Amino acid sequence: MAHELPPLPYDYDALEPHIDGQTMRLHHDKHHLAYVNGLNKAEAMLAEARQKSDYTLVKHWEREAAFHGAGHFLHCIFWENMIPNGGGEPTGPLLSAITNRFGSFASFLSHFKAAGAAVEGSGWVLLVKNNMTKALEILTAEKHQDLSQWVVSPLLVCDVWEHAYYLKYQNNRAAYIDAFINVINWQDVTRRFAA
Repeated sequence: MAHELPPLPYDYDALEPHIDGQTMRLHHDKHHLAYVNGLNKAEAMLAEARQKSDYTLVKHWEREAAFHGAGHFLHCIFWENMIPNGGGEPTGPLLSAITNRFGSFASFLSHFKAAGAAVEGSGWVLLVKNNMTKALEILTAEKHQDLSQWVVSPLLVCDVWEHAYYLKYQNNRAAYIDAFINVINWQDVTRRFAA
């Protein structure tokens, strides 16, 4: 079954002034679509390799599947993690877990922003729940999949590839992350935390 580009859950310009409509249109319609197409191609090539019992390029197509698959799935979460008039603080068990793990919500935000700004090159900053320890963690992933951990569930993800912010924020990634904080959909993050 082929993967498809999900529609945005809001209009392209719905997150303005924090994230502009032109960036959202390019980010969703061009960049995310490229990951969907790349994942579909990689999976088709791996299926062909199995059919022919020719695994000469298996390493290449597995890497392509990991790169494009991680890009596709993280973007699916990213769109839902944002909402017009978002931001603020979570409530209930999620806020308690954040406070217990990071000392305070303000400390969490400081850590999250610093980790995102420090990603070397392109990648992501993520708030995750470790499925082994049940603890919340802040992780970074270079590209989409490098340096990531396998036993976590992403709760909140922020794309820090330049295509996510360069039209509006140029090379000021920190300002973009500050803007992202204003559109976080804490209800979506809370739903993921509870699941």
